[in-house]
Formats: sequence, C-alpha cells, structure tokens
Amino acid sequence: MLGLIGKKVGMTQVFDEKGRLTPVTVIKIEDNVVIANRTDEKNGYSAAVLATGDKKKSQITKPYAGQFKEICDPKSVVMEMRDFDSDVNVGDKLGVDLFKDVAFVDITGTSKGKGFQGGMKRYGFGGGRATHGSKFHRDLGGTAMSSTPSRTFKGHRMAGHMGNEKVTVQNLKVVAVDSEMQVLMVKGAIPGPTQSTVIVKKAIKK
Repeated sequence: MLGLIGKKVGMTQVFDEKGRLTPVTVIKIEDNVVIANRTDEKNGYSAAVLATGDKKKSQITKPYAGQFKEICDPKSVVMEMRDFDSDVNVGDKLGVDLFKDVAFVDITGTSKGKGFQGGMKRYGFGGGRATHGSKFHRDLGGTAMSSTPSRTFKGHRMAGHMGNEKVTVQNLKVVAVDSEMQVLMVKGAIPGPTQSTVIVKKAIKK
C-alpha cells in the first residue's frame, strides 16, 4: 500500500475551471527517506521504513542515530509502511509525486485534545428538557442496572477525556498535487492541529 509521512499545513479553498469553490486541507510532504526494508524472509512481513523531519543534534542518542548511519541525517519521525506497493531501495527519497495517479486517500492523525468533557459534548447526548424545573438538563441519566447487585458495565458512555486519539478519515478526494512545493491538497478536513504529523495512504476502499 502506498503511504507517506506528511505535515498538516492548514486549510484553504480552491476554485475549479467552472468557478466552484472547494475547501481543501494542505499537506506538506517533505522528503521521505527509505532507511530500511522489512522482508518476509528476514522479518516475517513486508514493509518499507520511512523517515522524515529534521531533528536537533542535542536530542539524538547514539543508538537512535545508528539506524540512519551512512543513509541520511537523523530524522525526527520514523514509521513503517506495511506492504508497500512500490519497489524502493534504502536511501531513496520519496515525494508527493507518489500520489499523482491516486484519486482518493486515507489520512491518519492524532485529533486535538479537548480535556475532560461531559457526556453531552463527548458523545452528543441530547440531555433532558431545557424547561424550568426539569432538574435534568445536561446529566448523563442512569448509568447502572436496576437489579441487585447493581453495577456499571465496562465501556459505558460517560464523562471523561475527549480527543487526543488516533483518527483515520477515509476516501478523501485528491484535489491537487503540487510537485514544486511538495504539497498535497485534499477535499475536506483532517484530524489534528496545524503542523501535526499525519500519514497519507492510498484509499483502501476505492
């Protein structure tokens, strides 16, 4: 499966030849360097190990730097891409041109953290009546069984930590691929804040 590591730049809008406006997310694809290949014979599975992003020398340990030896400068992000469709060799640099013939992509990122939230915001509960005297406006309602012994089942939707989790948005249309600026424009929004790391893969359902 084709996949690259990118960085979310932000959102903008583009117009097509008929003047129709399309909201797009801009993803910067910096040089993805192949630092290793996993094979079925040696590792039991097939994958390409990609690395991107500059890393300060003060943050690098010798064991970490060892995987980049004689290939490239140490990078900040290292990821495996399982069952990579394209034949690549160690040292190859991959760019946004990899998606020139791809119409739809799946994008994985870490969603924005929203802290501790109640059930209505976290799960979209409707709440109770908003009228005076109802005494049930934004409460969760019942959380346990009415039998004895009473207990709350694991996984019950209640207040808690919201966001800051791995999210994948599927079947996003590729609007433009700019080889000069090394950016990919996809229709719609993707998870994560600006400048966050995302994984762009060829859509598996298209």
